[in-house]
Amino acid sequence: MPDRKLAVPNPDSYRFAVFCCSFKLDLGDLPDHALALFADEAMARRYGACMWPETYQVIDRLAAQEGVY
Repeated sequence: MPDRKLAVPNPDSYRFAVFCCSFKLDLGDLPDHALALFADEAMARRYGACMWPETYQVIDRLAAQEGVY
């Protein structure tokens, strides 16, 4: 039974994607997948800096869809 106190997430509400970028340390040769999505850019950057201070990257999903990074 679903928990009624938890809303169903809407992916369109989460504009910013955080990547750990393992390729920056030559730890992988496959494309990295986003590891977290955030509605707020500052929060996404804080999370990335906390988890992977030297390699993280935040992508604006809306700008990426339009071809602007």
